[in-house]
Order: sequence, then structure tokens, then C-alpha cells
Amino acid sequence: MAKSRRQQVWERASGRCEYCQLPQEFTVTPHEVDHVQAQKHGGATIIENLALACFYCNSFKGPNIAGYDPEDNLLRPLFNPRTDEWSQHFEWSGPTLVGKTAIGRTTIAVLRINQPDRVDHRSRLIDTNDFPPKTNM
Repeated sequence: MAKSRRQQVWERASGRCEYCQLPQEFTVTPHEVDHVQAQKHGGATIIENLALACFYCNSFKGPNIAGYDPEDNLLRPLFNPRTDEWSQHFEWSGPTLVGKTAIGRTTIAVLRINQPDRVDHRSRLIDTNDFPPKTNM
């Protein structure tokens, strides 16, 4: 991937994971450029199909573009940072991310955003006033 394209993705996301909002500066694992629609599913390496993701969100997301909503067990699309508005689908309740919609709930479940170690990490960042980011994506 071209360095300039990678830089555009980082700048657009302000160095934060576009799924869980974790800033790069507060994790030791490097954030990665994610193909929203995976290449194996025909997703192109173009700015409109790329998102910045923390290591954990990107690892759990993999090539998935959908998952099962834990509330109704129906297949739902995952949050798409290029076409969906973050605040429409998610909100913070302390260190826990809450899905406001089926897309939000499904994304949280598939990306395992509320795993205990991740919630604990955000709790510690909240204690130092470093999380959540002052503005939502």
C-alpha cells in the first residue's frame, strides 16, 4: 500500500481506531489499516475502503462484513466507518461500548470490543482522563 494512502487513513482517523476509538498512543500494539470490505471479497485498496483499526479490532474483524446480533440472533452488517456514523450506532457507558442499533451490537460482539481486558484498559484510561476521546467519530 502506498505510504501516502496509509498516511491519509491515519490522518482521517486522527490516530484512533475507527471501531473502538482507542488512540494509538495508549496501546503498545500498532494500529493497522483495515480493508472494510476485505480484498478476498473484492474490496479494493482505495481510501474509500480503508479504515484505521487497533490490533484487536482488526484481528477479530478479519474479513468479516457481517455477524449475528446477540439480541435477536439475526445476521447483520458490521459497522462501516466509511458509510455509517459512529454516534448513530454506539455510545459509551463508562468503559463499556454500548450498541444502539443492530449494527452496533453486532460489531461489538464480532470485534469483541467489550472483552474484560479491553474494558479494564479503557477503565484505566478513563481514570487518567485519557478516554473516551473528546469528540466521537
